[in-house]
Formats: sequence, structure tokens, C-alpha cells
Amino acid sequence: MKLAGFKNGAEDSASGAAGKSDPTCGVRHIAIIMDGNGRWAKRKHLPRALGHKKGVEAVRNIVRVAGEMGIEAMTLYAFSSENWSRPEDEISDLMGLLRQYIQSDINEFVENGVRLKVIGNYRALDADIVAMIDDAIEKTANNENMTLAVALNYGAQDEMLRAVRDIAATVKRGDLEPEEIRIDDISAGLDTADLPPLDLLVRTSGELRLSNFLLWQAAYSELYFTDTLWPDFDKEELEKALKSFGCRERRFGGR
Repeated sequence: MKLAGFKNGAEDSASGAAGKSDPTCGVRHIAIIMDGNGRWAKRKHLPRALGHKKGVEAVRNIVRVAGEMGIEAMTLYAFSSENWSRPEDEISDLMGLLRQYIQSDINEFVENGVRLKVIGNYRALDADIVAMIDDAIEKTANNENMTLAVALNYGAQDEMLRAVRDIAATVKRGDLEPEEIRIDDISAGLDTADLPPLDLLVRTSGELRLSNFLLWQAAYSELYFTDTLWPDFDKEELEKALKSFGCRERRFGGR
């Protein structure tokens, strides 16, 4: 499905990110901890699996809305490295939904210029899922309207550990002195190195923690917490989060 409203994020931001008419309110990169699928289902006396299915529908809707607004990058926390402790049947349901999402939406990504990126150790997933992800990444690699980064088997502490180990290996080879290590060297080793700096991090369902998500990247991002459960997070809720960002003064440690 071709979305006529899909914009080129870079052009939209350049044309007036600070302007009142900008629907992104100046946000180039937004990340969302999608929380509350299970509670949504429980409140409606439905199986937990239906909550996750509804959550996937919310993902599809929000990605479309973000693209229409002109947001350059969106990072979604889909499956953490800690989620493996959940019951096997729930994990199986989640992986099945992941398969369905990739299969059903890849053509729409291509049509609308959405580049798919996956952060975390997704290669630890089932082989068929890995193959599907690799294929989707390849098919969308040259798309420039928006980047959708999906965190799969992701943990921020593990991400930083991998970056530090790479730097340590560089030092060990003699290509870098310890005192020459800079903040940018760590940032460059993170999974999000090719994305714009994180502007806004949203968590749904009323929980007030980051849950090991983008800890380094969130150092100076704005945080937005909402009681809305993820399956109910729609365009109106996204606009509320963006407007909250637009009303804040970002000083990055200055006065």
C-alpha cells in the first residue's frame, strides 16, 4: 500500500524542524518501549496472545503515522535479551507474530521507502526468522524516507559491552592508545551508530524505567511516560508525545 503522505524525513526536518507547522515538533529519532500488551488483554478478558497480536497492529499503524509525519528514524523495543525468561508458549507466539509482520509488511516498506534495521543479537533467533530478516534488510537497504530500527534479542548493557570489547581489541593491536579513546569511539561501536541522535524516548503502560533499552543513547534524550497501554497507542498518543518534546527546552547540561 503506497502512502501518499509519506515524507522524506531529512527534507522535512531541514525545511523547518522548529516551525509550528512541523508535525514532528523537531523530533528526528524517536524510540518506544512498547509495554502493556498482556495487561491490555487481561483487562478485556482475552488471551495474552491476542494482546500481542493487537500490539503488532499498533506497530503497523504507528510506523505509518511516523512516516507520514516525516520522522527520520523510529526504534522499537520488540524483544529484549531478558524476555527469554517468559513462558515458552508466549515466546512462540511472539516469534510467530514476528514472522507474520515481516512477511506482510515488507512490500509496504519497499513502496514507502522505509529502511529496516535490526539492533541486538537477532542471529540467535530461529534460522528461518534470521533469513527473513536478512532478506528484508537487503530489500530495503537503499530506502531513504525513514529508518525503522527493531530491537530484537537486545540489551543496552550487552550492546555497550560489545562496543567496549571492540575498542579493547583495537587497543590490544596497538592501533589506539587508551588515553586516545573518546566518547565518539563508543558511540560509533553501538548498533545505532548510523541513526540520528535519539531525541525522544517513550514508554507506554505507566512503567517508569528504561529496562535496559538505549541506555547510552538516552543520555540527553527527552523521556515521555504514558499510562496508555501499547495496543491503544495511536496517532493521537504519538502527537501528545511529540508535542511534549516540542514544549521542552533542551540544554544538554548548559544553562
